[in-house]
Amino acid sequence: MKAEKTNPAVPLLMVPFSEVRHFQPEDSLYVEPIDVRGQQYEWTIPAHRHDGLHQFQLLTRGSALVMLDGEQFSMLAPAALMVAPGVVHGFVYEPGSVGQQVTLPTHSLQAALGSASNLVLRLRVSIRVTQDGNGGDFDECAALFDLLVREFGNSRPGRAEALNAHAVLLALWFLRHDANTGPGQQQPAVRDTLVQRFRLLLEQNYRDARPVHFYAEALGITSDHLSRTCRASTGSGALDLMRDRVVLEARRLLAYTPETIAGIARELGFEDPGHFSRFFANAVGQPPSIYRRAVFSGFAGAPAVSKSH
Repeated sequence: MKAEKTNPAVPLLMVPFSEVRHFQPEDSLYVEPIDVRGQQYEWTIPAHRHDGLHQFQLLTRGSALVMLDGEQFSMLAPAALMVAPGVVHGFVYEPGSVGQQVTLPTHSLQAALGSASNLVLRLRVSIRVTQDGNGGDFDECAALFDLLVREFGNSRPGRAEALNAHAVLLALWFLRHDANTGPGQQQPAVRDTLVQRFRLLLEQNYRDARPVHFYAEALGITSDHLSRTCRASTGSGALDLMRDRVVLEARRLLAYTPETIAGIARELGFEDPGHFSRFFANAVGQPPSIYRRAVFSGFAGAPAVSKSH
């Protein structure tokens, strides 16, 4: 297997491939063998991300060096991976590796699981399932992928509905085999559910520099109540969680894209690039330009996502 590490300086491809053609409802998701892109790109998929798309992968033969938001690890078949939207990911596959990959719009999963806010929130963080880790039932996973492959390849009535239903079952397989949503977990307390709803709103609006009271009003509570609840549940107030989410995205964009600092500032809702630079330096400990140079030269770590995001 090739041993090279994914290069964090490779320009980020926001959606490098046209997996999902939103103007054709029957193509509500996309299924393909991993060797299609593997052979096309000489088994090395550069760092990229998908905003608004979930990606599920099952590796049935071979291995891969995987990069998720700066963390690198090896994946040996059989193994399964769910890449959450917005997460920077890249692969170096062992030539001849075999498996399947499914890509679908995040809103489809959110619509199907809308009443289970804890599951919707968990889908915002990538999940990997391995034999020596959480011990996934890979026969069941392979069967779910096979159903998607067969349905995707035909044109029977109700195709889009069947594809979406199979995709939801696949997502639930990943959630059930993730240690953070295992059968031993208790139902979240009321305050935790409120924080989960806040996080979902934050994920949708963090680029718009909304104030705390925007989220409080949307949740039907006061700003003080929201902050107290966040602090009791997570140890951080609402404003801290908002800041952390913006900082995470800023680090991603600085580490993986050639976008200018002024452009990143605009994308994250800052009218003044100087204000953004001061905000970033206060949170990270160094200005964005120095952070970017440090990442590219190997003296700073690329962003990693905690379970809270």
